[in-house]
Amino acid sequence: MSVSERIGYAVVGLGGIAERAILPAFRHSRKSRLVALVSRDASRARRLAAKFRAPRAYGYDEYDRCLSDLDVQAVFIASVNAAHAEQAIRAAQAGKHVLCEKPMATSVDDCRRMIEACRRNQVRLMIAYRKYFEPASRALKKLVAAGRLGRIKILHSAFTIRLGPRAPSWHLDPKLAGGGSLVDVGVYCVNTARWLLEQEPAEAEAYAWTVDPARFREVEENIAFRLFFPGGAVLEASSSFGAAQASFVHVHGERGWAALDPAYAYDEERRLFGKTDGRWFEKRFPRMDEFVLEVDAFANSIRQARDEEPDGTQGMRDVAVMEAIYRSARAGRPARIRLPA
Repeated sequence: MSVSERIGYAVVGLGGIAERAILPAFRHSRKSRLVALVSRDASRARRLAAKFRAPRAYGYDEYDRCLSDLDVQAVFIASVNAAHAEQAIRAAQAGKHVLCEKPMATSVDDCRRMIEACRRNQVRLMIAYRKYFEPASRALKKLVAAGRLGRIKILHSAFTIRLGPRAPSWHLDPKLAGGGSLVDVGVYCVNTARWLLEQEPAEAEAYAWTVDPARFREVEENIAFRLFFPGGAVLEASSSFGAAQASFVHVHGERGWAALDPAYAYDEERRLFGKTDGRWFEKRFPRMDEFVLEVDAFANSIRQARDEEPDGTQGMRDVAVMEAIYRSARAGRPARIRLPA
């Protein structure tokens, strides 16, 4: 595909994940190209535009100028969580397709507004869950869907990172982040369980705690939670801002079990292993650029005028589940999950 035929992206929000992973992906993409960068810090936008060869750079106060650019066909929103809804809605109103980092927004109401804006303006909306396209996760999904593990009874999952002293302060501000480790990394556990089981949980139970109350006054450092599914399966999961980076998902069924470890980090080799019908198996998946798969999948959905699987409805339901997890943690008792239509 020629450069002119590739989908032109503007990346909005230039934090660490954008510089380390999102922007480099465009160097290797055959279906997507980097057209513009948008940041709160216009000088940072210009510096990274030069580094990654983006033709144009804007500050947030110039977002409308970016959206009026005919070469920008899609926006990849990677800003602070509380900004997702406004930035996505403005993009949709300008006729731009929207790829939005997780969590989709900080409330179900904002998610609903994003979905409606994209529908009304006939643009695509996808939430940036890399595992929908990454080979190891897809292999685990295939095992479960094919019934190789039998009826699923228990899932265990965790995603932990150590939020260092130089981490952006917005992670500790509930108005900007919408929560702590749950919304930042625990969301992967929530979405993965729903994706693997193809079911929606009915009830949540949770407990949040901190060992650093001076720093984690307003958002949780750690949280452990259970999700109860109507088919009888239970997810046991946890997330942390205070532990070394690690992630896994274990799936236990009547015929066998399977584990993906690491499960969610984007820069490591993955191992899928387990035992089914008494036989061990293991497969290794080399490190790859998962963000290329993601931006190109969205480019395909735009070209083919169809929604990709991790759409706005999926993102909104994850937010609804996390709202129930927080209600349970605050009340100290199980909380029913109110899934939006």
